[in-house]
Amino acid sequence: MTTDSIAFLSSDTPEAREAAALLATLYGQEAVEEAEIIVALGGDGFMLQTLHRFMNADKRIYGMNRGSVGFLMNDFREDDLRERIAAAVPETIRPLRMRAVDMDGNITEAFAINEVSLFRQSYQAAKIAIHVDGKERLAELICDGVMLATPAGSTAYNLSAQGPIIPIDAPLLALTPVSPFRPRRWRGALLPNRVSVTFDILEPEKRPVNAVADHSEVKSVRRVEIAEALDATATILFDASHSWDERILAEQFRY
Repeated sequence: MTTDSIAFLSSDTPEAREAAALLATLYGQEAVEEAEIIVALGGDGFMLQTLHRFMNADKRIYGMNRGSVGFLMNDFREDDLRERIAAAVPETIRPLRMRAVDMDGNITEAFAINEVSLFRQSYQAAKIAIHVDGKERLAELICDGVMLATPAGSTAYNLSAQGPIIPIDAPLLALTPVSPFRPRRWRGALLPNRVSVTFDILEPEKRPVNAVADHSEVKSVRRVEIAEALDATATILFDASHSWDERILAEQFRY
């Protein structure tokens, strides 16, 4: 892996900006358009923004944690950066593509690297029907919300909602409810990543629902269709000493 061409990007926090300036002085700063490696300094939110920005751009993203959360980031160190990048393990991420139809019939499409989430918009619980590959699997889920998460997103909001952690190379998606009321004991499902999932909102005027694909939000939806995007990829780099697989294992043994 060549590491001659590096661009440093940072979130807006003082800590991240200072780190980017220091590293640019030590290693040089290539123009973003020309760089082969993008070093993202911040937290997981900034990493997601960077991965979205450079989707299908044939660039590798190496993150270093200068934020409050860093599951997608490597530890921050000033020294031996080129050697760390050269030895890093690449992981290819395929996002989900969300197609949301709102109450006025407007269609919004957006990518989700972590998850597509549906949330109730008012004090009343949402009522949602779930179809997988066109077949009804749940006629009525009464809940605060529901999400479809990728392996990369399985340790984020999905985990907080008691969803399963998925190894990044596993061909699976996590379908996870948020505070399910009926059926109360339903804890979600693991699905093959080749399926399409459709959420139909029941009683959408009485029980409005918003849809969110990472940072893109659509208000008052009546239908949301989700499938893995086969024409979009991003590449993230992890230190060999702390690979994604190791992080997944460590997270499952936390207590």
